[in-house]
Amino acid sequence: MPIYKAPLRDQQFVIHEVLHAMDELRSMPRYAELDADTVNQVIEEAGRFAEQVLLPINLSGDEQGCTYDAQTRSVRTPAGFSQAFASFREAGWQGLTADEEFGGQALPQLLQVAFDEMRCAANQAWTMYSGLTLGAYECIAHNGNAAQKALYLPKLASAEWTGTMCLTESHCGTDLGMLRTKAVPQADGSYLLSGAKIFISAGEHDFTDNIVHLVLARLPDAPSGTRGISLFIVPKFVPEGSGAGARSGRRNGVYCGGIEHKMGIHGNSTCQMVFEDAAGWLIGEPNKGLNAMFVMMNSARLGVGVQGLGLTEAAYQNAAAYAKDRIQGRSLSGSKAPDRPADPIIVHADVRRMLLTARAYAEGGRAFAYWIALMADQQLHHPQEAQRKFGADMMALMTPIVKAFLTDNGFFRSSECLQVFGGHGYIHEWGMEQLLRDARINMIYEGTNTIQSLDLLGRKVLMDNGAKLRQFGALIQQFIDAHGTSAAMSEFITPLADLGDKVQKLTMELGMKALGNQEEAGAAAVDYLRVVGHLVFAYFWARMAQVALSRSETEGGSVEPFYLSKLATARFYFQRLLPETAFHIRAARSGAKNLTEFQVDWF
Repeated sequence: MPIYKAPLRDQQFVIHEVLHAMDELRSMPRYAELDADTVNQVIEEAGRFAEQVLLPINLSGDEQGCTYDAQTRSVRTPAGFSQAFASFREAGWQGLTADEEFGGQALPQLLQVAFDEMRCAANQAWTMYSGLTLGAYECIAHNGNAAQKALYLPKLASAEWTGTMCLTESHCGTDLGMLRTKAVPQADGSYLLSGAKIFISAGEHDFTDNIVHLVLARLPDAPSGTRGISLFIVPKFVPEGSGAGARSGRRNGVYCGGIEHKMGIHGNSTCQMVFEDAAGWLIGEPNKGLNAMFVMMNSARLGVGVQGLGLTEAAYQNAAAYAKDRIQGRSLSGSKAPDRPADPIIVHADVRRMLLTARAYAEGGRAFAYWIALMADQQLHHPQEAQRKFGADMMALMTPIVKAFLTDNGFFRSSECLQVFGGHGYIHEWGMEQLLRDARINMIYEGTNTIQSLDLLGRKVLMDNGAKLRQFGALIQQFIDAHGTSAAMSEFITPLADLGDKVQKLTMELGMKALGNQEEAGAAAVDYLRVVGHLVFAYFWARMAQVALSRSETEGGSVEPFYLSKLATARFYFQRLLPETAFHIRAARSGAKNLTEFQVDWF
């Protein structure tokens, strides 16, 4: 049976000792009264929910999957899923960050990300139902009119209703400019939508009596391509009334035509949704739907990155526990358990390498993801315009890195942690092969990781001549200036500074190449994101190492083992994982010719 314990000590270390999050948050009027005890209490309760409610139904949920009834066009979720959602709703978790006027608790995005990490580690398939609801809330809050907000936001914030994001069609994936779903205006101001969408997570289920679909479609006179896409609210049941008192009314012309049979996340209903003259209401301006949907898409991309983080942590915890218990062979330097017939496999060097790799990516990813959550709060709520803009710039720059870097790590670390189990890792009851299967989708949906890489290099870096990247570089330089003279910090500062210089040079080189041939950017993008991802991780690992050093250098008394282990993991990251960048820099510089000179009919 898989295990999971919320990493509360490390979460508190990142929040309070590394990021000094309370100082940052209390500078924002929305969180002026927030205190550390409240933050800790929320995280502890969230951890209990993940451990006690979600983890026990994860393995069984994967075994049972979702069931589609063609006659009623309904979906039954695995045993315990609906009851878990009822507990989630009753505890008010869905409205953690929602505005108080709509029934939410108005707590920071930082707490949402911490909760999401734990939920995804315990049960990603279940967590996706409420994650999409959060995205729908944010999209309507940002783009909806007053009546739409009053009608839908209280229901979404309370989890009485759930939400979805309906983008993809069978003939187009990422290229949304080709979508065909039509929206015909009606005399009463509504629209009738017709078309079909695929891969719609949580499109139908047995959690709530209403589902609010956010749907991309075309108006009759819409221009071609992405400039002709509009966004609509299409509820499963057309609401009667408004606000918290609204109730589900007549059945709308939208239904689930079937569920996908997938490699992983079996407990989440991935649906084929059919729209037959379904009543919908326009959000925002006509033909500006893609811009409006980007609020939900970016929220989903950050959420998917956190899914990768959660699965990395879960894989590490299970593999570490197994390696301490499983005995096989003897240590090369002599027996470590002479009273037993063999040593625990954790004595073997390569087992330790696999475990430390997963641990380093989990802990580095946690610091990065929690900092991004602070940037989200800063973007929305900081009283100073310059700080709001900085938060927005960092969110724009880092979103593709969060999505791609953390999900790549989640899949490959799950694979290595499965390797720690040997043959048992391939057996379902241990839970490792489920983690691996669940992790694989995270590299694909909400924009494949290659799309994220193209977005980072092409749009987020080259399009503004590296301005946002230089802002992040300034943070790194401030840290180097503050701690560069410390002999104890040199093993972290020196490689950080060196990689910063290399990223600057690589960016300029790729920018110049792309001016002559845009294929150069496409050929280098994936390697480039990997390099910049390591620059981000190196920065946060250096920050964590600095805090751990300061705690371990305190005169008198013993040093908490937590800080010693943090320093050891930091050293492993800088010495074993960061050198990966040398390969990716060289690959990025190799150019497009080694890809494009191979003729299509040779494949």
